[in-house]
Amino acid sequence: MGRWEPDARGRLGEAALQLYVERGFEQTTVAEIAARAGVTARTFFRHFADKREVLFAGSEQLQQGLVEALESAPASATPLEAVVAALDAGAEFLGRHHAHARRRHSVIMANPELYERELIKMATLSEALAEGLRRRGVPEPDATLTAETGIVVVRVAFGTWVSRPEPTDLAATMRETLARMAAVTSGG
Repeated sequence: MGRWEPDARGRLGEAALQLYVERGFEQTTVAEIAARAGVTARTFFRHFADKREVLFAGSEQLQQGLVEALESAPASATPLEAVVAALDAGAEFLGRHHAHARRRHSVIMANPELYERELIKMATLSEALAEGLRRRGVPEPDATLTAETGIVVVRVAFGTWVSRPEPTDLAATMRETLARMAAVTSGG
């Protein structure tokens, strides 16, 4: 496959994920990813800064979608309702490709450096949601508490969702997780 073939970025992403699952993240080189995708290492670096970025591409779009959904929530929405609107948008973004998400999650969970990066991404998303809530007039510590709650729901629901062998509705899983959190905190 020549480098002029369409969707080099997509092929690189898929090749990387295949190799990470087969060999492990640490054991896979950029040259191997590029070769499997049918491009040069130089082409790889046109699309990704390093081999970690393959797993975290799209983080900015996810954050933007969450914040836009939160900001679009009706003015009458409670802080938690606004965060739930953001979670729905996040579920739409994250829940598109179950098999891909399962493989990506397994690679991240098997590597402490990648897991740390995932946690940093979650903290960044939480801060973006908290800032959005503050812009809506939600005072501290309520803005941070509500945003962190939302991110905990995302993490737990996503882990539940990817543990299922067959795809299900991620938004429904997030709502079930939120309901479970409410039940746990109310003693139910």
